[in-house]
Amino acid sequence: MIERLSRISKSQSFFLFGPRGCGKSTLLQQLFKKENPLWIDLLEQRVEFELIQNPDSLLDLWKVNKPKWIVIDEIQKIPNLLDVVHRIIEKHHVRFALTGSSARKLKRGGANLLAGRAASYELAPFSSFELKDQFHLQQALSTGLLPRLWTELREEADRVRSLYSYVQTYLKEEVAAEQLVRNLDPFRRVLVTAAQANAKIINFAAIERDSGVRHSQAERHFEIFTDTLIGRYLEPFETSIRKRQSKKSKFYFFDTGVVRALTNLAGEPLHPSTYEYGNLFETFLVNEFFNISAALEKRYRFSYLRTKNDVEIDLILEKPRGAPILIEMKSTTQLPSKDKIAAFRKIGSEFKGAPLYWLSNAKTSAVIDGVQCLYWQEGLARIFDLPDSR
Repeated sequence: MIERLSRISKSQSFFLFGPRGCGKSTLLQQLFKKENPLWIDLLEQRVEFELIQNPDSLLDLWKVNKPKWIVIDEIQKIPNLLDVVHRIIEKHHVRFALTGSSARKLKRGGANLLAGRAASYELAPFSSFELKDQFHLQQALSTGLLPRLWTELREEADRVRSLYSYVQTYLKEEVAAEQLVRNLDPFRRVLVTAAQANAKIINFAAIERDSGVRHSQAERHFEIFTDTLIGRYLEPFETSIRKRQSKKSKFYFFDTGVVRALTNLAGEPLHPSTYEYGNLFETFLVNEFFNISAALEKRYRFSYLRTKNDVEIDLILEKPRGAPILIEMKSTTQLPSKDKIAAFRKIGSEFKGAPLYWLSNAKTSAVIDGVQCLYWQEGLARIFDLPDSR
């Protein structure tokens, strides 16, 4: 088993959110391997149908053996079931482990999120720090980090088939079956167009032009991407929350392999020093920052900065206290020259006391004109105080 960074406490009920295929059920099976919880899988149609018809039958199922814990997989399929969960917690002091694709989707449906009686955790695809010596960057960029692709599928051809199947399953089960959209074809076109614009500033006018889907409808589709946790926004840096929300965000899909499948490139060779490689490397690293922060419950805030002269800082990490950390991410295997980092250094000087990191594939570390130039994993290890598993 691959040990995950997330540390789930069993001192109270909890939600475990994450995209499908990220190992939520596997993690809970490990967590409860010494216990015998009542396990409810809402992906089983018979179970789902019975509980939709009569949510109160959950209590009858529990009364058979009265276990200490009840696990419910994919709780978002029956949001009303949370009212019953709430009553059982209150009356019988049972604890629940509830998995789902998004808290936002539950909230949008008016679901009762247990009024603070349950903790909340997030689970993403594997991190390089979880895979340790099994990790290989080329494989991570080519076919992504979904757990099944690392624990079960050893051949690349099998991983590629799994990725295309994952995309189709998402469209059929997460979107169509949940009736998130009325017409699947426009959604599919926006999904593909979004993948082609991955890691870029969102331009809905261009998305409307390329997908043939109206601006307003495309925006709603992007909300579904974030609601189902297959993508995330990276907002522009501003000290004012109001200003932060008024400028255009970037958008990143949660997994590089899924991006390649959506753009029909999964299975095609991926070469260093190409635009695609650089785009995927940035996507991989941005997701590493978000996912490690969530797993370690750091509550860091992330953004990017683009100046009026189009000079860009890839990532700004803000901790609850202290100066922000400015980060550039490059897929090159060479250390930068002073000229290369001049613009980055100049912007960094405007952030008093801010550490500056230049993360790349260069194996050699150096401090160049005040910028810490590190191999990407060494940089992550320093920022999050993790062991470098190279």
